[in-house]
Amino acid sequence: MRGKTAVVGKGVSDFGEVPGWSHLELMAQSVERALADTGLQKNDIDGVFAVLTPAGLPAPVVAEYLGLHPKVIEGTMLGGSSFINFVQWAALALDAGLCDVALITYGSNAKSGGRRPGGMAPTPYEHRYNVGLVHSYAMAAARHMHEYGTTSEQLAEIAVAARGWAQKNPLAVMQEPLSIEDVLAARRVSDPLGVLDCCLITDGAGALIMTRAERAKDFPNPPAYVLGVAADASHNQIAQMEDLTVTGAARSGTRAYEMAGLGPKDMDVLELYDAFTINTLLFLEDLGFCAKGEGGAFVEGGRIGPDGDLPVNTNGGGLSCLHPGMYGIFLLAEAVDQLRGLAGARQIEGAATALVHGNGGTLSTQVTAILGREQCL
Repeated sequence: MRGKTAVVGKGVSDFGEVPGWSHLELMAQSVERALADTGLQKNDIDGVFAVLTPAGLPAPVVAEYLGLHPKVIEGTMLGGSSFINFVQWAALALDAGLCDVALITYGSNAKSGGRRPGGMAPTPYEHRYNVGLVHSYAMAAARHMHEYGTTSEQLAEIAVAARGWAQKNPLAVMQEPLSIEDVLAARRVSDPLGVLDCCLITDGAGALIMTRAERAKDFPNPPAYVLGVAADASHNQIAQMEDLTVTGAARSGTRAYEMAGLGPKDMDVLELYDAFTINTLLFLEDLGFCAKGEGGAFVEGGRIGPDGDLPVNTNGGGLSCLHPGMYGIFLLAEAVDQLRGLAGARQIEGAATALVHGNGGTLSTQVTAILGREQCL
């Protein structure tokens, strides 16, 4: 699969709080922008890969709303990692000749519609003990602190770094300065996580268009080639997670690197699903950027922020840019901007590779993709 397909179009809807717009209307706006980015017409799309919030049959709903009759239709729900997973399946479908133009899309009006992230059917542990989404991630954070001495100050470094990137992104929802002290003083949600350790709740939608590599240079902007992609599912309910400090990223990342023929030191920019500050720390460890247990020390001193040596979540991430229930599509969109050299003040000079990592459920599903410019083929 290495280098056989590429992302050639990207669109992101208006986001933040967009009153009066449904999740479908936001989705359609992002698709319209992705098509404009490529010069393709709507009816060129013959593969639809989609999840929506809410939707019982998301891919058929998207196809119907857009007036499409796709040859390939896929809507497997893995939570926020679904969209990186769709990159894998779209690449396979394109390579097999099952479709020629694949659309990956998502839309949600979680903020203006008053919906909160989640919506999954209750599982026995969570239901019996009233453990919600934040509680599950707080348990992972608490265990990491217990095992390795990680501190709340170190987790706060991650929120501060994300805000620093957001301040370089004029579209990011959160623009106010943020300090470690601000994060520590914020209202506790589920100890040890405070409100500033948690992602935003916004409206927003995104769309990507993929084609086979032989067509990729026919479009207006540089393509982002799929160099490697791999998925892992370790559990559903948090009570079944074998080790609260080790995620499936340790396996998905290894396989994605192997497919790409690259390693952590070859990555120019990282886009990691930061629903909570603990996510970023765990993924940095599990994806090989530091050893297990060293994530807290690794992020100190603004290392992953705009003035650091490892660019992470360069649009501000789910912590400070946007997070409309599921964030994975926006990880990909930012990676594409970086590889095109179109990220403005937050652009990483010479970025040729990008690692995108999606997370779903309660650290349940992990999908890693490595994208690169033509020079990486």
